[in-house]
Amino acid sequence: MKKWFSLLAGVLALFAIAGCSNNTTASGDGKSGKPDKVVLDYAYYSPTSLVLKEFGWAEEAFKEEGIEVEFVLSQGSNKALEFLNSSSVDFGSTAGAAALMAKAKGAPIESVYLYSKPEWTALVVNNDSPIKDVGDLKGKKVAATVGTDPYIFLLRALDEEGLSQSDIELVNLQHGDGGSALTTGQVEAWAGLDPHMARLEVEADTKLFYRNTDFNTYGVLNVRSEFAKKYPEHVEKVIEVYEKARKWTLENPEEAAEILSKEAQISPEVAKLQMQRNDFSNAVPGDEQREALQSAGKVLQKGEIIEKGTEVSELVDELINPKFAEKVIQQ
Repeated sequence: MKKWFSLLAGVLALFAIAGCSNNTTASGDGKSGKPDKVVLDYAYYSPTSLVLKEFGWAEEAFKEEGIEVEFVLSQGSNKALEFLNSSSVDFGSTAGAAALMAKAKGAPIESVYLYSKPEWTALVVNNDSPIKDVGDLKGKKVAATVGTDPYIFLLRALDEEGLSQSDIELVNLQHGDGGSALTTGQVEAWAGLDPHMARLEVEADTKLFYRNTDFNTYGVLNVRSEFAKKYPEHVEKVIEVYEKARKWTLENPEEAAEILSKEAQISPEVAKLQMQRNDFSNAVPGDEQREALQSAGKVLQKGEIIEKGTEVSELVDELINPKFAEKVIQQ
């Protein structure tokens, strides 16, 4: 438990530092009705963000208003949330449960769009590992990135088995580092994230020993609440270009995999495997996502990561804001 509290203190410190930053991206004063610049993140776990970046559709959409567009790389949900908290980005790509965890800590964000329904995380071991099921993780070193969907996936898998984080030795590493720690024997299991997970499957003889699509929460695009309040029309415009990227991805899956391969510097085989584990058919947050987040929130409460007295359903309702996507996609 001491290790867990140290980790949690570190995460909270990161949010506190981020919240003190004055690096506001949307530098317009709101009176003109438009920002001077819009900063979007892109992430290897969000293929549509890579498509959007590749074709310059956001830059094209905002050019007429003289609004600059900038892209910033997010290495994981935790990094995207740090960027949102510090106003280093206006829009950040995360897992739904990671956004919920941040919201519970006071992050001023809203989830306004779904970029995919992924199976992007599973529990991974080396092929010759004696670990066969979740129960075998008791007392083992397990790598995960605190504050992300793989971490929450791990907690839910342990909870289902009647275990908790205190029953394992959690090693908090960024996603790619966690995969490397597994293959070099520094940890015995890893809560993986694509494309790192897919790459190790193909190239390093690892195996996914525990999979559960229901424990993978949706990929959500979050906006800073301040930005949404000041510039609602520009939130809609961002969703419009994301919709363009989503539809293009559905129509051109092989080309989208090529873009992912190039951006993430992974092989075409790995990129195709990752793309196969993403469902791009729905983009509007709704009841299905609310239910998924409420289930995740209960486990987070059980582990005292979300405070016991928090009304999880109310927190979910505060986080999920479908009105922008509904307006754009119904047009």
